[in-house]
Amino acid sequence: MELDVVAWIHVREKRLLTVRARGRDLLYLPGGKTEPGESPAEAVAREVAEELGPVLSPEDFTPLGTVVTEPHDQPRYTSVRMVCFTAPYTGPLHPSAEIDELLLVSPADRGLLAPASAAALDLALSHGLLDR
Repeated sequence: MELDVVAWIHVREKRLLTVRARGRDLLYLPGGKTEPGESPAEAVAREVAEELGPVLSPEDFTPLGTVVTEPHDQPRYTSVRMVCFTAPYTGPLHPSAEIDELLLVSPADRGLLAPASAAALDLALSHGLLDR
């Protein structure tokens, strides 16, 4: 069974914004599951607001692509399909809900990332958002 999720790719100072969710050992991208009736962009905007506080407007989203990888810490699923977007935001970033920590990572930090987040880092590299 495939786990479908959406994620926000945000790069600052040539580093990728990641989050550490409560009780998780690896880093993830801000985002989550789509609710019934939501578009993927609406889901990213809602999830990011819940997890980090800023306002993202779905009409300002740029789709970057979709990654499919093995799941991490999700035994019910055989794969993760993550649709990735980038978008500007307003408001401060701060951990809330199930998020304990925000971290900016570089490609050298790949070992800290869950598989889907590592694949999204490669996606950001392919779009020239990060330096190798």
